Amino acid sequence: MLELSTPERTLRVCRAASRLCGRLGWAPLLEVPLPSGRRLDILALDADGCLTAIEVKSCARDFQTDLKWPEYREWCDRLFFAVDLDFPQALLPEDVGLIVADDGEAAILRPAPAHKVAPARRKSLLLRYARLAAGRLHGMLDPAAATELRAALKAE
Repeated sequence: MLELSTPERTLRVCRAASRLCGRLGWAPLLEVPLPSGRRLDILALDADGCLTAIEVKSCARDFQTDLKWPEYREWCDRLFFAVDLDFPQALLPEDVGLIVADDGEAAILRPAPAHKVAPARRKSLLLRYARLAAGRLHGMLDPAAATELRAALKAE
């Protein structure tokens, strides 16, 4: 079997984690920019309005050089790492949920502890989520307008 590049591995884990979200009834949105300047790999919204962040890690080095992930707790009700089977899981902190992906599928191996987002921040995140998702859908329907729309959404 060929060794996957880091971007290929990341894409596979993202897709598998997104499929898992769908099976759980969560609506995943990829690459969500935050007001802090950070970007969530996946932000999923469930039917009760719970916001779940999923940070995808492609390899041990990716995790060890990423010092920003603790900041994501402020922007979600639950935080997970999503990795593939080859990832050394012992590196990951135990106070974060764990999703493991393999061959296009994923499963939760460790649930994420709940830490509720403050009401004002939740409203802001829900509006950001909705506008970003609607903007991406509109961009698919009208690609010529996509660049202008992205610029307008970033200006906020």
